[in-house]
Amino acid sequence: MRRYRFGRTAAFFAVGYVTAVVVAGVLALVTGDPALLRAIVATGWDADTMTSAWWVEVLLVAGGIVQGWAYWQVLRGRPAGTPAANDRPVRLLRAALYLGVVSMLLPRLPLPYLWWSYLPADLLQVAVVCLFFVALAGVLPRPLRLVGLVAGLTDTVMDVAVTFIIQFGSYDLVKVVSPSWLGDLVHLLWLVPVLAGQARDARWTRGTVRVGAATAALSLLSSGGHSFITFGGGLDPGLVLFMLIGVLGVLAAAWQARSAHDLGAPAPEPAPVAPVRVAPARAWTWTWPFAAVAVALPLVPAAVNLANGMPAWIGPRGLLDELFHGYVSEPATLLWVALDLLVGVGAPAVLVLVAVVRRTRGLLRITTATLTLAAAAGVVTTLTTPGDTDWLLIPEVVEQRLRWYPDGLFVPDADGGFAFGISPLWYSAALAGSALVLFFLYAAPPPAARPRHQVVVAALAVAVALCLLPAADQSRGPVTTAADCSPAQPWERAGESREPVPRTGPRAYLCAVRQHQALGFAATTPDQVVLAHGRRLCAAYTRADPAELARLRDVEGVNVRGLNWALAGICPAADADARAEDAAEDREFADFQAEERRKCAATPRHRPLIRPAKAIRLKEPEWPEAGLELYDEYATEGRSTTAGPVESGPGHLRVSTRADFHVCVTLETYTRRPPVETKGWADVVEVGYLNRTGEMVFMDGLSGSVLPDLSLGGRKGHYRIRVHYAWFPWKDEGDGTQRLLIMAYPGPGDQITTYRKPRQRR
Repeated sequence: MRRYRFGRTAAFFAVGYVTAVVVAGVLALVTGDPALLRAIVATGWDADTMTSAWWVEVLLVAGGIVQGWAYWQVLRGRPAGTPAANDRPVRLLRAALYLGVVSMLLPRLPLPYLWWSYLPADLLQVAVVCLFFVALAGVLPRPLRLVGLVAGLTDTVMDVAVTFIIQFGSYDLVKVVSPSWLGDLVHLLWLVPVLAGQARDARWTRGTVRVGAATAALSLLSSGGHSFITFGGGLDPGLVLFMLIGVLGVLAAAWQARSAHDLGAPAPEPAPVAPVRVAPARAWTWTWPFAAVAVALPLVPAAVNLANGMPAWIGPRGLLDELFHGYVSEPATLLWVALDLLVGVGAPAVLVLVAVVRRTRGLLRITTATLTLAAAAGVVTTLTTPGDTDWLLIPEVVEQRLRWYPDGLFVPDADGGFAFGISPLWYSAALAGSALVLFFLYAAPPPAARPRHQVVVAALAVAVALCLLPAADQSRGPVTTAADCSPAQPWERAGESREPVPRTGPRAYLCAVRQHQALGFAATTPDQVVLAHGRRLCAAYTRADPAELARLRDVEGVNVRGLNWALAGICPAADADARAEDAAEDREFADFQAEERRKCAATPRHRPLIRPAKAIRLKEPEWPEAGLELYDEYATEGRSTTAGPVESGPGHLRVSTRADFHVCVTLETYTRRPPVETKGWADVVEVGYLNRTGEMVFMDGLSGSVLPDLSLGGRKGHYRIRVHYAWFPWKDEGDGTQRLLIMAYPGPGDQITTYRKPRQRR
């Protein structure tokens, strides 16, 4: 193992930094205030910019540990021993790399902003680009070095131009001089050839190349100058990704520092080329049929999708696609779309075929890992794709996410949805099955004794997984709110013809709990938690054990037998009882209605003294809650007068009745004034009413009662309306009903005439 000149000192500072990060993380989780942790690890990302959550702070602690490791890499110096006798260009390259590291770390200090402070770093980058072109002359072809030189200088010139443009306020020129996609691309066109040269040059270690590859991956994911907008005040996964990429940006300084460190030590003697290790197949007879299955599995879902005219694997849906199209660089987005189409047409089968034919250890590991990651991506997409997405809601977002797909591949229908083909879970199952076949066919046998660092890493991974299992078990998942259960009113659907989703099964149970707060859950409790609790109560309801029901009532305060209406959607026993109760209530109400109809049928039938133009005796009793009202749409304001059960005003007439009893109504319309009848009535009142619409309809807005038209063939003009009211006993005094006879005839006069009133009103 290599020793470094300042390794122990660097380790001391790195351990101190990591300790401070862990302590700040613990304080953030305990107190809920992440200010200290954010100030140490992610300056500028306070709680106002990024909402605090336990998993965000855990990620920041992990990022802080990576930062501590990077600082150790920077501070430890060159390898111990005799320094290397380098040529002048290499010595200048080392010095430029070290100065570049200082320029990268200075912005992390709480220093005042000076716009010109970035210019020395740009000049250093010019020197680094040119000196790498010279230092890699012996290991990298000249055309490739020229590509890197031109790309590196172009990237630096663009950065200088943006610095001056921003300083002088010409922000519109930034997108012209340095578009986000071009800045990311030219930087990679310089970095990738440099890493290829380092991988071929013995002066640089494999660890340095790996750190450089991680830096290139972060550069590929970084949005650069690409801007985005987040909606709402919650946690945006894309914003968290953007923050973590910034936290891990210190790896670029670690790569430059390691590149300079390695140049300070003599180049090691070239090691003999290790033979390519070929993985032997398992010793069973039918090896190749299993290998053929591994090759064919990725083709099965692709063939089904292609038969339906869909060459895409995932398409513009799910969290991963949203992250690529909204938060990372455009080259990374283009690679994601290309991967989407390649997996969609079955390209992983080619990778599996090459791995099966060559059977090299490295290629098999890469193939297995790639298939596993792709299978996980399909699962994540399925879990993070809402079922009711309206793609027509924000057309700009649709245009952005469909930008790189072939025209006409995804066309929204009338409801704003896309046809995606089969579920990504089918691809996940096929890719995971292919990876398992490769693993069992060609997995290397375990070593007799595992190295100590492997044991430590494995134990640490298991411990972290066990710590996170409870949190994973309580993952949020979807949350159905009370508003989701309330059907939208016609004016809220903006003319859409879609009907609300019927509430059946689990949704009926969730809506009953959310709308009536039947079980006391918070509004943000995930549906899966509410459903799990409901199924536990269903089991207790079905068993009907008195002791268990009593314990639930005493300990949890839940009357399980009284929740059959809420549990009916997920519990057959509760559903049967709820249906039986509903049927009994329906029978009781039907009996009640029949009894009320019998009451009205038993009331004395009115026999007019003169022939009416029309007479209507309602068969069904009415049940007004606020009385019966006659209202003219052209009514004017004026004084109202009350006489008995009648209240009269300009264009307004109201007959009061008792809201707790039905009313048996008879309506009569005459061409002339009928004789006054008071026998058998408790109240007889006559008022005037001006009919300007040609229609006179008594109604009750609360109960919805609407009586037939009382006008004389649609005649407009002045009417006299005579109201007769009486109580009809039935079996006993408290179980009777109300009688109402309303007469109308054309006639002048607005005065109120009371023909009869009781001595003591009911």
